Amino acid sequence: MTYRVNVRVMPRAGLLDPQGQAVEHALSALGFGEAAGVRIGRAIQLEVAAPSRAEAEARARQMCDKLLANPVTEDYLLQVEES
Repeated sequence: MTYRVNVRVMPRAGLLDPQGQAVEHALSALGFGEAAGVRIGRAIQLEVAAPSRAEAEARARQMCDKLLANPVTEDYLLQVEES
């Protein structure tokens, strides 16, 4: 069976996010001063062949830990659904 995995990777809370700060300042300069706490992350979508949803999620977590996210500076969220 094939599962679609959506991964959202974000900088860890409390760590400096220079891209987020730059976007926040630009929004303010454009008149959107109400925007605050801007953080920039990545969205990754992939398909994983696995015998079960749990196995697909486990494999996706391994992919995130080894390549897709930096475990020192980033957190990630997974969403797994049948493809």
